[in-house]
Amino acid sequence: MIKRLFDIFFSSFILITFSWLILISYIITSIQTKSNGIFVQQRIGQHGKSFSVLKLKSMYPKKEKVTSFGQIIRRYKIDELPQFLNVLFGQMSIVGPRPDIAGYYDLLEGEERKLLELKPGITSEASIKYKDEEYILSQHENPKLYNDTVIFPDKIKMNLDYYYKQSFILDVKIILKTIKNLIS
Repeated sequence: MIKRLFDIFFSSFILITFSWLILISYIITSIQTKSNGIFVQQRIGQHGKSFSVLKLKSMYPKKEKVTSFGQIIRRYKIDELPQFLNVLFGQMSIVGPRPDIAGYYDLLEGEERKLLELKPGITSEASIKYKDEEYILSQHENPKLYNDTVIFPDKIKMNLDYYYKQSFILDVKIILKTIKNLIS
């Protein structure tokens, strides 16, 4: 209950404080991509249920190329600000495992399925550690294989650790660590 109230308060604060940045970014991404500046994708949420995650578009439609403005908003995670709406809607939390596409969290077995009890989050220890995941993957000959055999299992381990240790104090520490990471 405390976590949900905190999620509502914190996400409302972020959305109000950064509404100007979201609006300007939306306009620029809409112009640059010549499409709606909001990217909607199905992700796996709590209890394995699918939901629509919101992001600002950072890539040209139907191309595998990031826009010039997309590089900026990705670097500073501005593209993820609309996800605070997902938090308000109750689909996500501020802290929790990052929501993934189908074929990962929904296929977990055994103890690892405990992660599906958690709401996906905007930030986590794993998302902080792998903030440059795209770059890390680009350094490998087979990025999908590296993700599936190294990064994803490590994220599972870190997220299970969070599952067993979760508390309001831990959430605050992760949020502060995330803010420090974004600033530096």
